[in-house]
Amino acid sequence: MDTKDKTQEGDVSIFGSKVMRQPAPAERIPKHRTRAEIAYRMVKDETFPQTQPRLNLATFVTTYMDDYGTKLMNEAVGINYIDETEYPRVAVMCGRCINMVANMWNTPEKGDWKTGAVGIGSSEACMLGGVAAWLRWRERRKAEGKPYDKPNLVMSTAYQVVWEKFCQLWQIEMRTVPITHEHPTLDIDAALNICDENTICIVPIMGVTWTGMNDDVEALNTALDEYNGRTGYNIPIHIDAASGGFILPFLYPEKKWDFRLKWVYSISTSGHKYGLVYPGLGWVVWKDKKYLPKDMSFSVNYLGASISQVGLNFSRPAAQILAQYYNFIHLGVEGYTEIHSNSMDIAKYCHKAIGKMPCFKNYSDTLENPLFIWTMDPDYEKEAKWTLFDLQDKLMQSGWMVPAYTMPKDIEEMVVMRIVVRQGMSRDMADMLIEDITNAVAELEKLEYPTPTRIAAQKSEKQKGKVYTH
Repeated sequence: MDTKDKTQEGDVSIFGSKVMRQPAPAERIPKHRTRAEIAYRMVKDETFPQTQPRLNLATFVTTYMDDYGTKLMNEAVGINYIDETEYPRVAVMCGRCINMVANMWNTPEKGDWKTGAVGIGSSEACMLGGVAAWLRWRERRKAEGKPYDKPNLVMSTAYQVVWEKFCQLWQIEMRTVPITHEHPTLDIDAALNICDENTICIVPIMGVTWTGMNDDVEALNTALDEYNGRTGYNIPIHIDAASGGFILPFLYPEKKWDFRLKWVYSISTSGHKYGLVYPGLGWVVWKDKKYLPKDMSFSVNYLGASISQVGLNFSRPAAQILAQYYNFIHLGVEGYTEIHSNSMDIAKYCHKAIGKMPCFKNYSDTLENPLFIWTMDPDYEKEAKWTLFDLQDKLMQSGWMVPAYTMPKDIEEMVVMRIVVRQGMSRDMADMLIEDITNAVAELEKLEYPTPTRIAAQKSEKQKGKVYTH
């Protein structure tokens, strides 16, 4: 890309510049400079054909913040949280956020500062919770003079991919309980049946990515208490509450799923989901400092003072921390409750409208979080010339991203679609979505021949001898 012409002098309009009739750089850094406004326009235009963030109903991540929250983040974009000597008040605000999250989950821990850590999303928070469980188990096995080379972790097959990463990276056996039509959430008896003395923890999920449902942590805690008492094991619970961690305290405060339960030692969540902060931000909290192994705290003094930190990542943005603290101050319990109540009401509205369509069948009758999935009605599917993947493509033409995907192992023959309702989704937008779904289905029903995805599905069904029951 040779831009050494009048564009450097600033007297040529953006779309009259030589740069705009050349392909964008793809392999090497350009030799010459490009005017800032032209470079900005090139990058901005490349994102233009994409789905607008608020129409992306696939993501759980926050796509809307108010002007003041956005302003705070923009002003802090150059601040590295870990430079505590340079930005000490950021560290204080982070600690305050951890206190608030811990108390939101009914921590029994006393003292001015609760035990927790900030992460780049709930994935890092999950990793930290998992590592703590592994190190605690390892130290206990060492103290007992027993082998500690075969740790395992138990959860359902509806896990988020971070847990697969965690088990591979730390060489921990992942033992999974199938999600089935009979057990759409964690089967507690089956989970306990695959536990043993090498189990570092059981991981229930509050707000399952695949379905939007919650595992029954209170029932798991009761069963686990009896199991640990009978076996002499000390298997704890780490809760992956990436989505539900910010829903349950505000919409169902009476529900016991958190630190009120005996065996819940740690909980992780995502601040950039229903914590209402732009990505990436996560939080993990332990019931007490004794559950956070000392080996997880690392100290350095090359930033001007001795700094101790718990985290997989060292440098991290401060902007998200400021935004979380801003949300807590600005919204309060009242504001979070209002926003999440609206999201639930709109999700229920969409759930009801889609459930009434003859071609669809909702996966569950009730909603626990502001998201849900549905399938094609089995009887309708027998004669259909299209699949949910075709509907996804149709909706993308209207700007919506509504994902179609297959379910986890053991029910992978089921294809579903999912809607995630977040702050920024209004009733009017929901009406537009339902209208676009209705129109897309009407077009697909006019097809004379099956689509390629329908042909592929029929071929697979014949090979597997599929019976149309859900």
